[in-house]
Amino acid sequence: MAAVLWAAWALAVLLPDQQAAGLAVGRASPRDIKASSQVTYVSDVETRLARDEAALLVPVVYTLPDPSVGRAQLERLAEIQETVSEARERADLTSEARIALLMELPEFDADDPAWESMLTLSASTWEMLCEESVRVLSLILGSEVRPTDLSRARLDIQRLMAYTLTLRDRNVITAMLFDLVVPNTFLDTEATEAKRSQAREQVQPVVRTIVTGEAIVREGEIITDEIYEQLHVLGLANVQVRWQKQVANLGIGLLIVLVMVFYTTKVHPELIDHPRQQLLLVLTLAAVTLAARLLVPGHLILPYIVPSAAAAMLIALFLNIQYATLVSMVAAVTISFIGNGSLDLTVYVLLGSLVGSLALMRTEQLNAFFRAAVALTIANVAVLLLSSIRGESYDTLGLLQLAGTGALSAVLASMVCLVAYVFTGRLFGVTTALHLMELARPTHPLFRQLLIKAPGTYHHSILISNMAERAAEAIGADSLLTRVGSYYHDVGKTLRPYFFTENQTDGQNPHDSLDPQTSAEIIIGHTSEGMELAKRYRLPEKVAAFIPEHHGTTLAAYFYRRAAQAYDGDGEMDDSAFRYPGPKPQSKETAIVMLADAVEAWSRANRPSTQAEMDRLIRQVITDRLISGQLDETDLTLRDLDRIRQAFASILTGVYHPRIQYPERMQTRGG
Repeated sequence: MAAVLWAAWALAVLLPDQQAAGLAVGRASPRDIKASSQVTYVSDVETRLARDEAALLVPVVYTLPDPSVGRAQLERLAEIQETVSEARERADLTSEARIALLMELPEFDADDPAWESMLTLSASTWEMLCEESVRVLSLILGSEVRPTDLSRARLDIQRLMAYTLTLRDRNVITAMLFDLVVPNTFLDTEATEAKRSQAREQVQPVVRTIVTGEAIVREGEIITDEIYEQLHVLGLANVQVRWQKQVANLGIGLLIVLVMVFYTTKVHPELIDHPRQQLLLVLTLAAVTLAARLLVPGHLILPYIVPSAAAAMLIALFLNIQYATLVSMVAAVTISFIGNGSLDLTVYVLLGSLVGSLALMRTEQLNAFFRAAVALTIANVAVLLLSSIRGESYDTLGLLQLAGTGALSAVLASMVCLVAYVFTGRLFGVTTALHLMELARPTHPLFRQLLIKAPGTYHHSILISNMAERAAEAIGADSLLTRVGSYYHDVGKTLRPYFFTENQTDGQNPHDSLDPQTSAEIIIGHTSEGMELAKRYRLPEKVAAFIPEHHGTTLAAYFYRRAAQAYDGDGEMDDSAFRYPGPKPQSKETAIVMLADAVEAWSRANRPSTQAEMDRLIRQVITDRLISGQLDETDLTLRDLDRIRQAFASILTGVYHPRIQYPERMQTRGG
């Protein structure tokens, strides 16, 4: 139930409102949009622009000239003239001392020779210049002097002087008045804003008409305020998701989930008992949906760079190719829904996911990810190029960019898949090829115990692994899992190795001193003891399954016959105490190891001397297991069983082939 809720959230709640996706001011339009109907409306955007333009045409309003500014500056001029007159009248002072008096004036400029000239003018000239400067300053400050016109007003000093004045006299007046000319008229903010508001009000609202079929925005065009207003009027920019759309999105998500649940119960019911693998499936779909939710709407290139194929590739590695195919279709539908039903994007995601998952459905080496990246690159580039040339126009540069996009997506998908494969397999209870290769090393602690404590069983397991691996390859089963499972199928024998024939080297059999039922309990017990060791050493579930399933529910026949010979009761003797607890083999791989184990044991006991005898023995074992129902819970076919027989025969013929009898060494003549 938790997995269903997760999937419903991932596939429905995360799906955005497609009509509004990517439609925002300042973003590029993800598609061409045309008006579906004619609409007449008052354009707030164009009306605002027209009113702002009218307001900008209104001139700035200034206050009237402030008479207090003129009075203050005339008073300051009188102070300057008084100071200069005092310096002129001090006959007892040197020229330098008089200049020092003038330097106390803030308006004094040491670089201007006009100030020094003021001290040498005749009294009549000085008096005349003082009167003229008062007249000129009064004229200037009697009219408007705006802050922006200050430079022009200071130039008026020269213009307003009497034309009869000499250059020296002009410079003297300019030196006195230059800093005294200041603004007397200032910006009237309130009056200006009032006039602009009046101008805005006089502009009539702008009425706009959109006709049916009119292009509102082109794909890739930046959406402006005016365009967005048109989209809003047409109902295409409503970012608020209506409850109807929420219900529809939720319904689509639930339908997808129901189909997946139904598929699981009918095709792969074993997944129901593995919640961590269900969580892996749901999180993978959620990641694809979230990535599409963030990167597809409103973008042109990013949807083709998103490594969506990584989801199907990962499921192919961790679960199976059937589920990977299902995930490919779900991912394509989801991204198509988010991408506004783009057929090219749907085909791109679907084919890329299928090719990637098929390329990685079996991997025992890391270079398989490189091969998958190459295959996925070819698929991506082919789909993009064919979709492009299918259109009316295309260019070489654009085709190269598309090819680069497809290759980048393939590389990213392979990298994401590799990282997830290496670091998350055990987290979700999935047995990866890397983990199996670690278990196949002779240095693994449990495998090493088998070699040290039960060397006969160890060599038996090696032979079984060769037989089983060859058979798995013949029928298309997981050969690596089969080999590793063969290594550990009899690890329970390490606890009491001397009770098993292959480990008895001194010719003494401890079962000779035990009753048949006790011997059967010891022999059968190696499966439960093996499971305890598997749990202690944390063997993966798929590997541990070989321990009980390689015997299934078969009978410990030797000890059962011994007990039956001594049985004196009525009816047939109950065989439950002599039967392995099972379960029966649940997969092709464990079934192969069951057959290999039985064939090897019978071959070791009977020592067939010809190919025909070997073939007859293998057929007998397979037929016995088939008739007794030990293979009922696997999906092995009769064709598979025949190929398994041939694989076993090819291995055992080399082990039990007839050997040449060499004559005893002849004694030397005379010896």
